[in-house]
Amino acid sequence: MRVKGEVKLKNGKKLRESLIVRFPVVSLASLIMAMNINTFVHTGGLLPGGASGLTLLLQEVFLKYFHISLPYTLINLLINAFPVYIGFRFIGKKFTLLSCWVIILTSVLTDVLPAHMITKDTLLISIFGGLINGVAISICLIMDATSGGTDFIGIYLSEKRGVDSFNITLMINGCILLAGGLLFDWDKALYSIIFQYASTGAIRMLYRRFQQHTLFIVTNKPREVCDVISELSNHGATILEGEGSYEHCERNVVYSIVSSEESSKVITAVKQADESAFVNVIKTERLNGRFYQKPND
Repeated sequence: MRVKGEVKLKNGKKLRESLIVRFPVVSLASLIMAMNINTFVHTGGLLPGGASGLTLLLQEVFLKYFHISLPYTLINLLINAFPVYIGFRFIGKKFTLLSCWVIILTSVLTDVLPAHMITKDTLLISIFGGLINGVAISICLIMDATSGGTDFIGIYLSEKRGVDSFNITLMINGCILLAGGLLFDWDKALYSIIFQYASTGAIRMLYRRFQQHTLFIVTNKPREVCDVISELSNHGATILEGEGSYEHCERNVVYSIVSSEESSKVITAVKQADESAFVNVIKTERLNGRFYQKPND
């Protein structure tokens, strides 16, 4: 009984420490996103995509056609109502609650913080604003949270349907840009594409949970290698029997697929289990079938 109590206490402590770390980090990401909107996005008149882009688009529509100035917070919270429901229902409660904090804090800071102009060059604004936006979103995702909007939908489709979330996000953003181009200025809409491309590129580089690597490992210790893969990534592996063409001796090939973020540590552990192992890493373009994904909390 004492051992079980110690384990529960330890797990609870780890959970509290995790939340203590995650909360200020995502708050910092919210600050970065709000400052980015009030500097680069507003200065360039861009549409960043997702819920933020739709919010800014509706603000412009109400201001131009109805002469009504709506606060960013009100529109953004209303737009995120349904995605938040998807988060609570299908993704994870703690994940969604932390994401709600990001949405609320970003919205309030966007309305409160003053706007600053760093440069008038729209191309520079599009590139660097997009990179900053991608970094801020990646920070949230790494901390098991999201900036809201299409991120909830993208994560749901990636986990439940096996669809590339980034492609879905790009499609939704494309519709927002089309509406912005038709209603306002095509130049700003085209610059917004550069903004979103830079943002998506930064996210793909920094956040690799939904990307996979295929591993082909030639080894004389296939069982040990399989155990290492299972222990570190919770993924299975297939052992293939083969023959070395040079020495004409039996060789075993371990075939497995792991997430990109797990790939490096798995390869390191494999080399420790078998120093002579030959590892070939291939980027997996598409995966159809059962693939273990660590659930959101």
